Amino acid sequence: MEDRGGGGGGSFVAVRRISHGLDRSNTCSSTSAEAVAGSAAWLGRGLSCVCVQGRESDSRPSFDLTPVQEDCLQRLQNRLDVAYDSSIPEHQQALRALWKAAFPEEELHGLISEQWKEMGWQGKDPSTDFRGGGFISLENLLYFARNFPKSFQDLLRKREGVRSMWEYPFAVAGVNITFMLIQMLDLEAVKPRSFVGATFLKFLSENELAFDLLYCITFKLMDHQWLSMHASYMDFNAVMKSTRRQLERELLQEDVTRLEDLPSYGLLSR
Repeated sequence: MEDRGGGGGGSFVAVRRISHGLDRSNTCSSTSAEAVAGSAAWLGRGLSCVCVQGRESDSRPSFDLTPVQEDCLQRLQNRLDVAYDSSIPEHQQALRALWKAAFPEEELHGLISEQWKEMGWQGKDPSTDFRGGGFISLENLLYFARNFPKSFQDLLRKREGVRSMWEYPFAVAGVNITFMLIQMLDLEAVKPRSFVGATFLKFLSENELAFDLLYCITFKLMDHQWLSMHASYMDFNAVMKSTRRQLERELLQEDVTRLEDLPSYGLLSR
C-alpha cells in the first residue's frame, strides 16, 4: 500500500493504475535505509553498481543488468501490465480457482456474490479490488493457496495468535502486498535503483517465480508483524511500513543467496 498521505489511517484500497504500456524510462528509488548498505556486500553476486551523481542529496546506486536479468525483468513487467478483466475466461477461471482453494467445501454461487466478503474483499465483486494490483495480484494469491496451503488458511481464517477485534481483510491486504512489493523492488523501472531491487533481480534470474514466492513470505511476515504490534484495523499502514523495513533488511543480509534463506521464509508452512 502506498502511503500518499502520511497519516496513520487504515485505507485498504491500493491506487496503482494499470496501463497498457508502462513508462519504463521512469525509474524510481526507494527512500528506505537499504541504500546506505555498503556495496561490498554485492561483490561476487553478478551485479555491477554505478553510483549516479546528481544533487548532493540525490546520489543513488544504479545497476547494470545481465541479459538474463533483463529478460527475466521484462517477463515480470509483462505480467504487471495485465489488468484484471472479468470478461476474460482465463481470469474468471483463476478467480474460481482461488475460491476453491480457499473454501473447498463451499460452492461458489457466482463471480459476483456476497460470498466473496468471507475472503476479505470489500464488496460482492472482487474485480473492483483487483484494479489496485492487476491480474498478478490474483496470481499471487492463487500461488500462495496452492504452494503454502496451511499458511494461506491460517491467515485467511486468522488462526494464529491473539487477534484484534478489528482485523485486516485478508484478500484486500493481499492485493496491497502485491502493490507494495512492486514499489519496493522498483519493478516498473528500466533497471533497479536500490540494492534491494538489484538483489531481487538476482533471485528472479534463478527462479522465474521469485516474485510469487516473495509475496508469500511477505504476507506471512506482515501477519507476524501485525501480531507483534498488537495491531488493529487503523494500524494497517504502520504494519505495512514495518513489514517493508524488515523485508528490506533481510534481503540485504550477506548470507542470503536465495529467497529460501530469508529468516522470514521460516514462518511459512505447507
